[in-house]
Amino acid sequence: MTTRQRGAGTNQEGVRRHNLGTLLRHVHRTGEISRAELTSLMGLNRSTIAGLVGELAELGLTEHADPATGSAGAGRRTAGRPSAGVRVVDAGPYVVAVDLGVDRAVVARVGLGGRIAERAEAAINEDTEAWQVGAAVAALVRHVVSWAPEHAPLLGIGISVPGLVRRTDGLVRQAPNLGWRDVSFGSIVLAALDLDVPVRLGNDADLGALAEHHRGAGVGIDDLIYISGNVGVGAGVITGGVRLQGAGGYAGEVGHMNFDPRGPLCHCGSRGCWETAVGAHAIAAAVKSPADQVVRLGEVLDEITAPPRELRPIAASIGRGLADVVNSYNPSLVILGGYFQPLFRLMRSEVTAGLAERTMAPALESVRLAVPGLGADSVLLGAAEIALEPVFADPVASLATAITDARSRLAG
Repeated sequence: MTTRQRGAGTNQEGVRRHNLGTLLRHVHRTGEISRAELTSLMGLNRSTIAGLVGELAELGLTEHADPATGSAGAGRRTAGRPSAGVRVVDAGPYVVAVDLGVDRAVVARVGLGGRIAERAEAAINEDTEAWQVGAAVAALVRHVVSWAPEHAPLLGIGISVPGLVRRTDGLVRQAPNLGWRDVSFGSIVLAALDLDVPVRLGNDADLGALAEHHRGAGVGIDDLIYISGNVGVGAGVITGGVRLQGAGGYAGEVGHMNFDPRGPLCHCGSRGCWETAVGAHAIAAAVKSPADQVVRLGEVLDEITAPPRELRPIAASIGRGLADVVNSYNPSLVILGGYFQPLFRLMRSEVTAGLAERTMAPALESVRLAVPGLGADSVLLGAAEIALEPVFADPVASLATAITDARSRLAG
């Protein structure tokens, strides 16, 4: 009499689903990839890869691509018959990504491969309460979902917030520039939609770093920092290829490093934070931009063609503050997002001089400054990435909980 090993079937099924998710992640990152490359990347034989590809196709996640047409494999052909390719399905499952700013919300329908299929935007007035913001975001979600292919599965919603987001449950602990404290914004949006779908929240700088690492300026770089300029200042940190979030999810609040102990009072309660020297209010005051234009500082700076003399001290302060960040984290790349992007274009030499002035020589030798490879969509695509995470963990389970009639349920 033989005894079946307990859990063997379950473990085998778990391994299969893990492999499905891993393969799907590779296709998602590249958009299209050959089976030969998948075999090499995953260390599995060709027949196993073929079986996984076939199952993902049956699930409606991927489809066949002609040999040697994929961007990932086009430059690495091998001898013999070209390997068939795999690509994401354009009309397949999707997520909704929300980039919540201080003055506006951008919402997009994003498919596998990071393709933005539809987007909508709405202004957010000052002092608007969280439930009103949630209602506005829900209206934008309804709009982008209304253009989705019929019966395409909605996998989830990802939301970026300019504030401290608790990693365990997505509670917005503090968002000073929105006037929020301990707000369950994900629940507010779901209540406004009257829909039960997975929702994930993250800090805007963290999500900007994630997206740039996966498909922007930081592809192939495992140690990078994304600096967000969105009225306030924050940082998303990737170290060793992994997001650095901290015990509660609040890592990267570099805007509140002590920069000048005798400086102005910061909204956080401390004095002389880096944000008081290089934040939107300080920059707007330097270029004499009206107070009501602070939230659109990036657009104001985009319109400036010659480097303003008034910005030189601030640009130097940006570089000096970045020196503390570089000395602390030793990144290979620092990406300047938000309003720092046009400012860096105008004042590159002053920023780099400030960086060189205070960075330790070994750390300075290995770092470079850059602007986002994804332009203004870094944070938005980062929100999409966290919403897609469950489908890479277990494609079968994620699709089982997806909503296939979201378009009809959200109509009107």
